[in-house]
Amino acid sequence: MPFDVEHVVRRSLKKAGQLKFHRHHRVEAARVLRALEMRHGRTDPAQLQLADTYARDVFGHAIYAPWLRAYTAFSRTFKEGWIPDNYYGSVVVPSLKGSYGKISDLKPLSRLIFGGEAFPDVAYFANGLFFTDKSVVIPQSELNDVVFRESERVVFKLDASSQGKGVYLFDKGTVDLDTIKALGNGVFQKYVIQHRVFSAFASRSVATLRFTTVVDDSGVISVRACYCRFGREHDTHVRADREVSVPVDLATGELGREGYLHDWGAVDAHPDSGVRFDGVTIPAFAQCVALVVDLHRKIPFARCIGWDLTVDADGNVQVLEWNGEHNDVKFSEATQGPCFSDLKWERLRNR
Repeated sequence: MPFDVEHVVRRSLKKAGQLKFHRHHRVEAARVLRALEMRHGRTDPAQLQLADTYARDVFGHAIYAPWLRAYTAFSRTFKEGWIPDNYYGSVVVPSLKGSYGKISDLKPLSRLIFGGEAFPDVAYFANGLFFTDKSVVIPQSELNDVVFRESERVVFKLDASSQGKGVYLFDKGTVDLDTIKALGNGVFQKYVIQHRVFSAFASRSVATLRFTTVVDDSGVISVRACYCRFGREHDTHVRADREVSVPVDLATGELGREGYLHDWGAVDAHPDSGVRFDGVTIPAFAQCVALVVDLHRKIPFARCIGWDLTVDADGNVQVLEWNGEHNDVKFSEATQGPCFSDLKWERLRNR
């Protein structure tokens, strides 16, 4: 049999990519663990040992222990059923999404897939052409008129943008064709004026609700987790490295008593505005839940999706983006989990 150099190279590159992926998660989880133990003291070694054993026995490798240890330090006890975030990314995502989840990186496809008015999209730029939200080509001379038809400010998001990166704000008449072309493919969205409940915490940036929905083996779609992300005082949009994340009760829509900073440090009020989280209920929460379940029905092939929503000043739900690939599960698992224990995702490692 001839030696297949290309096959060997592909396997080597894939292995190198996996090692880098797991190394990144190991470092991040260790950072969180250190930060938690600096605040709360050393975690019970017996509980950490349970996490290590669970990683090997249930997920098949000690490489999945770091996130289980971080969850344990957060909760002060180990819980069976947790999903390590790197196991989710390396095993669950390819097994239950394949290439279908990657579609979410392509912003101009959202309206084509989901239809309706849930997305605040007003125009797109893709492969050298500008398009309306109905995928009709826009002459470049008319771009500003189309983009600012509904609002005085727009947001431009690049394909595959995430964690607040690749997001740009433009005021009326300031969209420059060369600038957009240099940035790359993406979507123009009208700037949403958020509900007053959110503005009380941070008025400059639009708060987002991250819902996680799943499709189980019988095809039933359900919401498994939700948390609200607030920006900081001087941020124009929510950034992953500065956000304040607050768990949301799925039964009531109420914010948790505590929110968490980037290092998972707990605060009972927004660090800039001083507004407390306890007693606050998300507006139009039932509508948010119904919407994400309905939208997931339109692309059930990606079996776990993260949805970023907000509620505008008039109480209308707006879908800012969706993530069908490696949507974050670690924060939800630590604060609200185990969120997925009935789905038997640990068995996917045997595929």
